[in-house]
Amino acid sequence: MDKTKIMQHMHELGLVPVLRASSAQEAIAIADAILAGGVNILEVTMTVPGAIRVIEQLANHHGEKLLLGAGTVLDAETARNCILAGAQFIVSPALDLRTIELCRRYSVPIMPGALTPTEIVTAWQAGADVVKVFPCSALGGAKYLKALQGPLPQIQLIPTGGVSLSTAEEFLAAGAFALGVGGDLVDAKAAREGRTSIITENAQKYIAIVKKFRSAGS
Repeated sequence: MDKTKIMQHMHELGLVPVLRASSAQEAIAIADAILAGGVNILEVTMTVPGAIRVIEQLANHHGEKLLLGAGTVLDAETARNCILAGAQFIVSPALDLRTIELCRRYSVPIMPGALTPTEIVTAWQAGADVVKVFPCSALGGAKYLKALQGPLPQIQLIPTGGVSLSTAEEFLAAGAFALGVGGDLVDAKAAREGRTSIITENAQKYIAIVKKFRSAGS
């Protein structure tokens, strides 16, 4: 899938689950549960033990069924290794210009993290495809996102931090390109206890919220 189609699909689905887990086995179980719920985009963070190997396993197992990204990528070398393992987009909690440069060289979507207007504009000017506003909840959540979109409507933003089933619609209404969803969807505790059906059900609920919001807008 080329870069334009990746970004289009991400926007249409409206979700980017952020997968954190305590083991590779747990991560794969969570990924399978999310996919079963109709969400075929996933960001595997580098905090997962053996994260690059997990990306490789998921890419080999699911192929084109899953749009797979790497998260918590802090440098260009890690980004390159993730891309070689099968990551189709790169996400970072921070702004690293060399990582943006490398992703542009490989034509891989890059979503650096930024929080202040200055950081967001710097990321955009450097070539970010979308800017991850993180931690968005620390500065007011959806209200902060809406405030940013006023002077910066040309920059696509993905809020991460504070997104839940109860706040998802509010973030979408504030102008989110898509939602970065962590523990409220990617329930590692449920996975450890073998209750992956909870993750699947929550994925379906998020899909329903996005569809309802987009339908009302059209």
